Amino acid sequence: MKPLLALTLLTLAARAAPQFEFRDITPESVELREGASAVYVYHHGAVHRTGAPAELARCCYLHPVYTPAGTVVTDDFPDDHYHHRGIFWAWPVVVVGKERIDGWTLRGLRPRFARWLAREATSEKARLAVENVWTAGGRPVVRETVEIAAFPARDGRRELDFRLAFEAIGDPVELRGEPAEAKGYGGFSVRFAPREETVILTEVGRESADSNMVPHRWAALEAVFSGRRAGLRIEIDPAHPGFPNGWCLRHYGFLGVNYPGLTRRRLEPGRPLELRYKVTLSDLSP
Repeated sequence: MKPLLALTLLTLAARAAPQFEFRDITPESVELREGASAVYVYHHGAVHRTGAPAELARCCYLHPVYTPAGTVVTDDFPDDHYHHRGIFWAWPVVVVGKERIDGWTLRGLRPRFARWLAREATSEKARLAVENVWTAGGRPVVRETVEIAAFPARDGRRELDFRLAFEAIGDPVELRGEPAEAKGYGGFSVRFAPREETVILTEVGRESADSNMVPHRWAALEAVFSGRRAGLRIEIDPAHPGFPNGWCLRHYGFLGVNYPGLTRRRLEPGRPLELRYKVTLSDLSP
């Protein structure tokens, strides 16, 4: 093939590819689309639900999250755990000074939007980057930086790369997973939409029972959502501290990477903790 013809074909292919686009759908929320298809909604302002406790209004998470075919796989404000929220990251034990507060159920700790760092969209990639601040008693205690890269759908699959960074503001801050019954949950988490025929998989195969703190490189949940089979898989970056990490696996519809689990992680000013994950959304055969 002649070089000029090859260049022309590549240019035409690039133009034909669906373009990513960010849209402000409410004053509190931005939606990412690839062509006519929704990818996810990121909530940077407070979200409320009628019937849920007012103190559980929250921000700084993704919901709904869609497969390439448009199946919604996440849930928000589920009746059994009102504090669960789509794709999110939070810890039940946060120690500031001598005070223990809770970012998991939002008791004493609130994330707040600070500023956009990037909202970039092309046909090859969409990048959302944002700075948030955790506040306790109205005082900023942790700076949170979130970067989410979305890639084009291919063969019924889409990948989202997450880079999360946390840095104490002022005094050091301590993070820890849930100590009750040595569950250890807290960290990067997904709450799934109502579904049927739930299957949880890890690198060792199908998980028949719920588990706490069992190390895995990745975990996935597959099920039938509103009549369509779909799945979501979380992979932990090999450079992640403590890799492979323990998990919270729940067949009621929850996957979470337990970091730091039952140990303590100290955040200090000028020394951000960085965590990376890959989420793959898939449309599956019946």
